[in-house]
Amino acid sequence: MAYAALTVGLILPWLLGLALLFALGWPRRGETAGAAALRAGFGYCVGALLLTLWMRLLSVAGIAFGWLSIGLPLAIATAALFAFARRTGRIAAVDVRAVIDSLLRPPLPRWQRIVWIGLLAWLALRFLLLAADVAWQPLYPWDAWVQWATKARVWYELGHIAPFVRADQWFTDSTGAYFDAAPNYPATVPLLQVWSCIALGRWDDSAMNWPWLLLLIALTCAVYGALRGEGVARLTALVGAYLVASLPLLDTHAALAGYADLPMATIYTVAAIAFYRWAMRRDWLDAALALALAACCPLIKIPGLVWALTLLPGVVVALMPRRGLKVVGIMYALGLFALLALARTNVAILGYRLHADFDPGWRTFWDAYLLSSSWNLLWYGAVVLAIVGARRLGAPRLAPLAVVVGTGIAFVLFVTWFTNASSWMQDLTTLNRATLHLAPLVVVFGVLLWRELTADAQPVVPAVLASA
Repeated sequence: MAYAALTVGLILPWLLGLALLFALGWPRRGETAGAAALRAGFGYCVGALLLTLWMRLLSVAGIAFGWLSIGLPLAIATAALFAFARRTGRIAAVDVRAVIDSLLRPPLPRWQRIVWIGLLAWLALRFLLLAADVAWQPLYPWDAWVQWATKARVWYELGHIAPFVRADQWFTDSTGAYFDAAPNYPATVPLLQVWSCIALGRWDDSAMNWPWLLLLIALTCAVYGALRGEGVARLTALVGAYLVASLPLLDTHAALAGYADLPMATIYTVAAIAFYRWAMRRDWLDAALALALAACCPLIKIPGLVWALTLLPGVVVALMPRRGLKVVGIMYALGLFALLALARTNVAILGYRLHADFDPGWRTFWDAYLLSSSWNLLWYGAVVLAIVGARRLGAPRLAPLAVVVGTGIAFVLFVTWFTNASSWMQDLTTLNRATLHLAPLVVVFGVLLWRELTADAQPVVPAVLASA
């Protein structure tokens, strides 16, 4: 019974997110390619965030965490949203049958169908093996149990969010406060763990980590749906989703769950996908999703604020198709000048202390990206595609996302070159974890660029861009 309750508790936020997206009519009814996968991927992300926001609200209101206080209201909201979607014709049983049919019997040539089934079987096996790791492996990674699970354990036992402070502050005045290695870290990740334990009915430092696997599955679905929605061929889109799901470091963070990097990578990627959809379609629902998901990035990790801001140059390019790239170039130059000036003051921003020492550590990047086993051939492929497709990066269909990816890479380089993070570079884990947030989006952009280079689908410039 306990594990049945856990299963229901894990599925509930997914159903909540799906119900909300169905009620909103997103993606639009006329959009069929990849819509189900896109909705499934975004559904869990939206639902998980709504779950933690509801738990925050309960804590502020002084209502103790429990199945009734958390699960019951969300279940009622889910049922009401599904009923509204059904009544307004935004969901029907025929849609579910069509999705299952296209998944098992896709309209592909015979050899492509064999590859399709093989990739789906591989993904299923991959997720099954990761599920075994999650089920059998106790909480293991260092940061997971000194920075995140500490909060989860305290909040589960207390039934509400209690403040965490620095050790020196706790020694002077410990009234109602606790301390761990990172007392200022956001609450979203521990709250996901708290809900898993509440659903199970007991504290379990293994079972509480199931949301990490669900986030990886949701990310894989979102990537496939996003690529299909942009006209990428069915099998090519599945290969793109496979490339994301096969990233060794991403899988490691799902198997050895507890860090915030996989949640950060997932939420940032779906926010960027929603932004890109808005840039191509100018649909206010895409814009609202992108804004909401980007606003939640700082709720996962403190650097999430900067990751959210990396979308802004893409917005500039989308709004100013003719002059946007020049404007972004000027923004880059001004931003670099400002950061270099701040570096001379030894100021601290979001926990990183800027300094003027330029120490790129090329060998560390070489080892981390090209020689280690953390990324497969991702960065080899990214470099080759960037060189071969350099002239297409400024094309209307690619420029907004190209600028976002470029800004993300610039952020990683700046943090590792011009801040105190450079002292951590000898440990490849630090660089790889920082890169993990961006890597899935690099895959998405790489597949879109490949599509442009190979004419996998005829590019159609959106009317809003063509008329600009």
